Amino acid sequence: MKVSIIGCTHAGTFSAMNILKEHPDWEVSVFERNDNLSFLSCGIALWVSDRVSDPNKMFYSSPEDLSQLGAHMYMGHDVTDINFDNKKLNVTNLTTGEKFEQEYDKLVITTGSAPIVPNIPGIDSDRVFLCKNWENAKELKDNAPKIKSAIVIGAGYIGAELAEGYSTLGKETTLIDALPNVLAKNFDENMSKIAEQDFKDHGVKLGMSEKVVSFEDNGDSVKVITDKSEYTADIAVMCVGFKPNTDMFKDNFETLDNGALIVDKYMHTSKPDVFSAGDAASVHYNPTNNNQYIPLATNSVRQGILVGKNIEKDVVPYIGTQSSSAVELFGRTYAASGLTAVHANILNKKVDSITYEDNYRPEFMLTTEKVTINLIWDPETREILGGALTSMYDVSQSANLISLAIQKKVTIDELAMVDFLFQPNFDKPINYVSAAAIAASEK
Repeated sequence: MKVSIIGCTHAGTFSAMNILKEHPDWEVSVFERNDNLSFLSCGIALWVSDRVSDPNKMFYSSPEDLSQLGAHMYMGHDVTDINFDNKKLNVTNLTTGEKFEQEYDKLVITTGSAPIVPNIPGIDSDRVFLCKNWENAKELKDNAPKIKSAIVIGAGYIGAELAEGYSTLGKETTLIDALPNVLAKNFDENMSKIAEQDFKDHGVKLGMSEKVVSFEDNGDSVKVITDKSEYTADIAVMCVGFKPNTDMFKDNFETLDNGALIVDKYMHTSKPDVFSAGDAASVHYNPTNNNQYIPLATNSVRQGILVGKNIEKDVVPYIGTQSSSAVELFGRTYAASGLTAVHANILNKKVDSITYEDNYRPEFMLTTEKVTINLIWDPETREILGGALTSMYDVSQSANLISLAIQKKVTIDELAMVDFLFQPNFDKPINYVSAAAIAASEK
């Protein structure tokens, strides 16, 4: 059996590893434009701000690793056309210019995502950077010691973390977003306001509800002009999100509105013998029970594993995602899973919600920290649909608990009575997650 994999970041890497694990005698060919694979781009801000021990450890695999497993690696090769009827790829060697055809029996499209780069005047300036891949990371790391100021555009996880990183390095930092709040797509306003206050307390200038309309390269600086103000810094970094890298072939498939390939629970696309996974594909979002685009490495890894499991026959179904995520900003943890109240409102989904606050462990301890929890549930079934936490204490794993609760359709009443441990070092006699669920049940 001949399998061709197009693209090899997370989904492609795990597809290749698991196909070869399940079928070591198959001929697996991997085509990747870059000279590297498996780069954990979520670590870019951490590396830029000197919190990574060794950047080489931001790669968990390599072309050599996959070759040792039996894959035929075509690094620095671009697939320029796909003939789905005849099952052939047109491939170009980006180093030599050589062109050739490759036949396949099964095709795996894991072309990932590309950063959204709006058509804004001046955006092609050498002082405007992206924050997506290894090359971007090296550029940002290289110029970090040389700059005194930076403007970060986009206040989602990546932009917020990069702005925090520049601030910790002592750079004059500005964070801009067209949405009204920091982390607006991940958290409700009460938690966004906490993050915004921390940014302000650390000297970061915020430009929320501001849309960038142009850039002006001044030679030694760049001016960012919004619909409300102007900002000038040594560099600007675009972090406004990602889109599926499927433009070349998306018209051949059933897709979401943004071009993400719709896949079923076994990772099949709408074309026979063509699979997809990761940022090029849709995911089944459990809180709303439909297909959505959620480009997270965790989703890519799990879907890649499933490609390997199901490449020959359907054996392991996808159980969906809650879009669980977390970030640390200025020592404070933000963690979430599932819907926010704002997102539910946008989707016209009826939910109920509560905010609960308490110290995470008893007040007789020498120290403790306040935990704020938002819990979202279906008012009819009482099933949990979302939750978010923030604290100076590490509450990240509690988001994983809420993720499992959403996936298993746990009700607020059941979560209130879960057998959580009690030990004064870690929590109170009623764990803070249970306490939030009790408050929700009483409401």
